[in-house]
Amino acid sequence: MGRVHRRILALAVLPALLAACTAEPAPPSPAPTSAAPVAAAPARAFDVSTRTLELRRGADRPLTTTVWVPEGNGPFPLILFSHGLGGNPSDYRELLIPWARAGFVVAAPSYPGTSGTAKEVNVIDVLNQPADASYVITETLAAVRSADPQRIAAAGHSAGGVTTLGMFSTARDERLRAGLVLAGRQITRVPFTGAEAPLLFVHGRKDRTVTYAEGRAAYDNLTWPKAFVSVTDGGHVVSGRALRVVVATSTDFWRWSLYGDVTARERLKGDATSGSIATFDDDL
Repeated sequence: MGRVHRRILALAVLPALLAACTAEPAPPSPAPTSAAPVAAAPARAFDVSTRTLELRRGADRPLTTTVWVPEGNGPFPLILFSHGLGGNPSDYRELLIPWARAGFVVAAPSYPGTSGTAKEVNVIDVLNQPADASYVITETLAAVRSADPQRIAAAGHSAGGVTTLGMFSTARDERLRAGLVLAGRQITRVPFTGAEAPLLFVHGRKDRTVTYAEGRAAYDNLTWPKAFVSVTDGGHVVSGRALRVVVATSTDFWRWSLYGDVTARERLKGDATSGSIATFDDDL
């Protein structure tokens, strides 16, 4: 899944700051009302086009966003993806393009204070990213006609996982219907808020950057529908066979949570445990 900077360890200083932070609220939007599919889940793989949106949330917050769009009529669910500290959206192509091919619009912003292109990585800027992500969702819906405003999810890796958890707690975006946290941790005592949404967690048992125990703590703190993929020999970044398992399992999860695909729900455990690379805790 590409190069991700190890300075995520500095996130240990953030809990008190984040608890005191007043996040910018997401734009008003009706909460999800049903798990039923809006349209049948696609039965084919799509060709994918790539767009770049030059977004800006204020003068000092450029948010250049890469959007992978399935080539079809849609409507397609929208997934907002947040990169890790010192990373870039392109680092995650092997994960994000398969989602797009499966029938999801994927929007991945480059955050101004934590991306690999930032002049200086500033871990404290993670505090601003949930509001950035909600802004990018709004702008992507306006720019990509095939993106469905009623089926939106958030995902992220490492610091992006922290951002994703923030979108379900300190800066709750009520538009979100599901979430995926890759090697993330919860750094605030603010509980999960708003309407329940299923969350999938993925974490390597040998992660030395954000420990497996920290990932499990976030999972254990959640009372909503949830599942946890534990990659037995996985570190902070998964690759190879483990990445293929994560791609298959996460795609199943999106198809179920955003399309209402019952057969994808039934495939989750089998795909997660394929090849005995990972184990699967299921409380969905």
